[in-house]
Amino acid sequence: MKRLMSIGLLAASTLAVAQAPIRIGEINSYSAIPQFTQPYRQGWQLAVEQINASGGLLGRKVEVIARDDAGKPEEALRHAVELTSKEKVDVLAGGFLSNVGLALADHALKNKRLFVASEPLTDAIVWDKGNRYTFRLRPSTYMQSAMLVEEAAKLPAKRWATIAPNYEYGQSAVASFKELLKARRPDVEFVSEQWPAQGKIDAGSTLTATMASKPDAIFNVTFGADLAKLVREGNQRGVFPRTPVVSLLSGEPEYLEVLKDETPKGWIVTGYPWDQLDNKDHATFAASYYKRFNENPKVGSVVGYATMQAIFAAITKAKSTDNEKLITALRGLKFSTPFGPAEFRAVDHQSTMGAYVGKLDLRGNKGTMTDWRYADGKNYQPSDAYVKARRPAEANR
Repeated sequence: MKRLMSIGLLAASTLAVAQAPIRIGEINSYSAIPQFTQPYRQGWQLAVEQINASGGLLGRKVEVIARDDAGKPEEALRHAVELTSKEKVDVLAGGFLSNVGLALADHALKNKRLFVASEPLTDAIVWDKGNRYTFRLRPSTYMQSAMLVEEAAKLPAKRWATIAPNYEYGQSAVASFKELLKARRPDVEFVSEQWPAQGKIDAGSTLTATMASKPDAIFNVTFGADLAKLVREGNQRGVFPRTPVVSLLSGEPEYLEVLKDETPKGWIVTGYPWDQLDNKDHATFAASYYKRFNENPKVGSVVGYATMQAIFAAITKAKSTDNEKLITALRGLKFSTPFGPAEFRAVDHQSTMGAYVGKLDLRGNKGTMTDWRYADGKNYQPSDAYVKARRPAEANR
């Protein structure tokens, strides 16, 4: 009888483990950058609801435990420790600001835990400070700069100025843009660099210093409230649209909704013309998103949704939530996104998800993108040799 009871208890215990939800720990700057992270949250919520409605993964439901890092690396690390030790999550994901993403990537390395970085754009997260436990979804500062350089190189401009937030993301973007543009156009020179603190730009003094160098064109990396202040000041001074601008992220709905009728015409940008796309994957996603949240998707929505799609694909391929099996599954993993198919390169754990490149314009007193094209991320990544020269050899072991 005792033996039968023991067997019964063991079977019940095994069944309970099998039925326990797959847990994903999600850390993001929800309170610091709500215009991006709220749509991001809704994106991953939709993905989780859909997978659970279809029966879950490996016969188990998926549960996401979300935490707010308030844009602070120390807060992100505190949550990462809690999620892995107390909540026993199977995967860590998220990150918005590049410095926060690098802190989480370092945590992943030190604790040998998988981290899927959704948004942080710094090149360092997959190159100089890359590690075997970290994978990144969005196209990097290098990739998006390469997309923009294709258009920037066509401008007659020889004297360039840069305006970028003074932290990892801005520094990485400027470095990549300068390197790539000079490779295509050896005749260009960079005559001014302005580095306002993120979230604290003095747009007047920044533009005064920039224009004192008499640039032919400007490369802008500011976003959010800083972008709005810069645009307003530049419009009032007549700097825009007189001076051509090439700008990272400025075509994203998150920021165009803030700019409204102040949207500067003619800027060359990366972004997301959601209302003009006709591919099947995006149409299905956009319709589901609108039905669930009664609003149209933003870039954050796509990133949140695609982050979960990638994780789900890895778990399905690995047939397990084992940390090492997931890492093996993620290398070279093919998965779907609302922008189309993508995969994680084995050489640096960077996904091939792309972005849209076009020009800003006004339509009905609202900002929009025109003359856009989809830039597939696989066409804007450097060679394996370039990556290996920058990425630690032990990162792929």
